Amino acid sequence: MAQTTPVHPVDEVPPVRQLAAFGLQHVLAMYAGAVAVPLIVGGAMKLSPADLAYLITADLLVCGIATLIQCIGFWRFGVRLPIMQGCTFAAVSPMVLIGTTGGGLPAIYGSVIVAGLAIMLLAPVFGKLLRFFPPLVTGTVILIIGISLLPVAGNWVAGGVGSADFGAPKNIALAVFVLVVVLGVQRFAPAFLSRIAVLIGIGVGFAVAVPFGFTDFEGVGDADWVGISTPFHFGAPTFEFSAIVSMLVVALVTMTETTGDLIAVGEMTDRRIEPRSLSDGLRADGLSTVLGGVFNTFPYTAYAQNVGLVGMTRVRSRWVVATAGGILVVLGLLPKLGAVVAAVPAPVLGGAGLVMFGTVAASGLRTLTRVDFKGNNNLTVVAVSVAMGVLPVGVPTIYEKFPDWFQTVMNSGISAGCLTAIVLNLLFNHLPGKAGSAAPEPDGLAAGGAEEGIEKSREEVV
Repeated sequence: MAQTTPVHPVDEVPPVRQLAAFGLQHVLAMYAGAVAVPLIVGGAMKLSPADLAYLITADLLVCGIATLIQCIGFWRFGVRLPIMQGCTFAAVSPMVLIGTTGGGLPAIYGSVIVAGLAIMLLAPVFGKLLRFFPPLVTGTVILIIGISLLPVAGNWVAGGVGSADFGAPKNIALAVFVLVVVLGVQRFAPAFLSRIAVLIGIGVGFAVAVPFGFTDFEGVGDADWVGISTPFHFGAPTFEFSAIVSMLVVALVTMTETTGDLIAVGEMTDRRIEPRSLSDGLRADGLSTVLGGVFNTFPYTAYAQNVGLVGMTRVRSRWVVATAGGILVVLGLLPKLGAVVAAVPAPVLGGAGLVMFGTVAASGLRTLTRVDFKGNNNLTVVAVSVAMGVLPVGVPTIYEKFPDWFQTVMNSGISAGCLTAIVLNLLFNHLPGKAGSAAPEPDGLAAGGAEEGIEKSREEVV
């Protein structure tokens, strides 16, 4: 009898009921972050409620399309891993500045389109840089991603930034309750239920929140049943030099962040990232960003919170996340359903977020266990990189007196930490050793100071 080739877990297609449950779980994990960008930008520009609602539905629609491109892929677009796509927060400040200084939404969309085209052109270049991401760098970056996300979960736990009852004991109690439910399901429930522990925790938390007055369904009644996003709804794009330059800086930041996310998911799913697959993933980011500029929304990137969900649930199928993309498309076309999802209270999301984001950080630590820290400077690389990554998270205003382009790069803890790790790895592990150090190997690395695995292929390391 002919033997069938085993299917990699990334390519497995679970039963329909599992696809729906796992996919909805991913949507709930990223929904608050997805709608936050249009809310912030639209609010800063004082858009009408109708225009703001239009921005949100357009964002959800393109989020879904971008996720489908990334997970399913076509030709040289899409990394074909379980990656959720959403609007990048790195672009918020530049977009608010562009939109409020006279350019308006057309100038934002013009710069977004140019940035998307630039990402597609630069994708092969970034793909060739993969050799500068050994386990020392990838583990550090994944750790920084998780740490950078924890304040987001903390704000949700307290009730959401700007809420009137921020930090109220009832908010924290609800978040702790959801956390306990998630942990209880993961520990004691059957295998399938434990994999949707986050979904169950959010569902139970939502049910408890309703009678205690945590939820506001006013937006559900006001939302339309059907909403169609049309190209250039707010007018033809305009191309202003200063706006384009600032968005190109954002593009470099998001490419750096996406590279870290893709490598993290590759390690979690046992399908390592190759230069070609990295280029394909970044190229999908660029295409999605161009679509964002055309369909009245913003730049797109991989969402790190869903990276944590993949690690926590151990569900590695890309078709699960593709299903989540399909759900987002439906929510973008049916605003009333989107409003129901938006009614989930922030503390409920916070309780689940603590587990998910902590899982990302723990995955980084697991990757770092493969690194040799004896007789070398690898500990210094990790220490300084984490410090630079956490600095803007702990002190958000530390770079406010620097130029805008510098703030765009360094205010993102992920990009700041990633760039630091790459530079320090080159400094300590690729440049010739100092006088008196161990004899250099043929590639110029000190025999006692090289990171374990740099000379090995990534197959041997991973």
